[in-house]
Amino acid sequence: MRTDSSPGTLPAREHLPAAGAGTPVLDVVIPVYNEEKDLQPCVLRLHEHLARTFPYAFRITVADNASTDATPRVAAALAAHLPRVRSVRLEQKGRGRALRTVWSASDAPVLAYMDVDLSTDLNALLPLVAPLISGHSDLAIGSRLAGGSRVVRGAKREFISRSYNLILRGSLQARFSDAQCGFKAIRRDVAQVLLPLVEDTGWFFDTEMLVLAERAGLRIHEVPVDWVDDPDSTVHIVRTATDDLKGVWRVGRALATGSLPLDRLTRPFGDDPRDRRLTDVPRGLARQLLGFCVVGALSTLCYLLLYSGFRSVTGSQAANALALLLSAVANTAANRRLTFGVRGRGGAVRHQARGLVVLAIGLVLTSGSLAALGAAASDPARSTELAVLIAANLAATVLRFLLFRAWVFPDHDTAPRGSR
Repeated sequence: MRTDSSPGTLPAREHLPAAGAGTPVLDVVIPVYNEEKDLQPCVLRLHEHLARTFPYAFRITVADNASTDATPRVAAALAAHLPRVRSVRLEQKGRGRALRTVWSASDAPVLAYMDVDLSTDLNALLPLVAPLISGHSDLAIGSRLAGGSRVVRGAKREFISRSYNLILRGSLQARFSDAQCGFKAIRRDVAQVLLPLVEDTGWFFDTEMLVLAERAGLRIHEVPVDWVDDPDSTVHIVRTATDDLKGVWRVGRALATGSLPLDRLTRPFGDDPRDRRLTDVPRGLARQLLGFCVVGALSTLCYLLLYSGFRSVTGSQAANALALLLSAVANTAANRRLTFGVRGRGGAVRHQARGLVVLAIGLVLTSGSLAALGAAASDPARSTELAVLIAANLAATVLRFLLFRAWVFPDHDTAPRGSR
């Protein structure tokens, strides 16, 4: 994977102004290879649709991937006949290479592409790019698997598509629903930062771009589409699937080893509400609660093991106090580092002292529970003792989290993301 480029700071997303004459807001790229038959009807239909329905200036760019038939001549004729159509010739094949080349050089603030077969209904084009024009999203994709989409295709392609997206979800934790639909758009400012990180030049280009965008924290908008399979498609399914699986392995390995410079593509203060430091709005509560629960579960297990060991040589009260003391010290240290993100030794003694106060509260709850059990039964079973202690510890755990957050580590509940 490429590591020579680092994501930069993106400008705040804003609604794009209506452009002046001759300045396109949207540049739709049609990558083609030996499509002399389908190219002209595709461009004419797309041009007519945009001229009739799209409220902004637009451009259609035919990106010829080293075709060996009459495709270059057809593209040149269309560009000569239609002023809002241009043709770009590449001497190497690869859909990803074509998109990277045209998108990187385009002056339009919104960049899109679609397949030449126009399998996707063009009525989805405006909903696709509208969130990018308005500043709501960074990328947009057409999805054949989203609710509301209407798809006509054979069982084999349906199975392959769904299986591939399941692989992406299982291996790369992708949350978008359809990586392969040839109907996508991206804001130019995002493309300028994101595309240098995308290595693939073929069919896996889309998937890699989406995975990296999602991991970088960008917003991906999905549009349900009406899609009709092209029975004359020239895509080689087996070779494409093999290349895609190789790409999944490469990207997964790069993400696992941290070789990609994917710090979240930051935007200025005020664009992402999660970046705002607002008074009276607790930050990181869900993440802290999850970390506290994990540490608490391990601490409880440690406590029960210690209690069982001490109980074999001493009484229940002494065993409870010793086990609670040792597990509480470990619990405070673990929560200090893992849950509340406190690094270094500064304040460690104070944190442990306050943690011991919290321990005393827990000791009162658990010891009181044992005392109540002893008063109710003269010789309770060991399993009953443990059950009572677990219930008391659950109550103490809730109180411990609130005290940790509000009193033991009060200066670390508003730490900016990425500093923990």
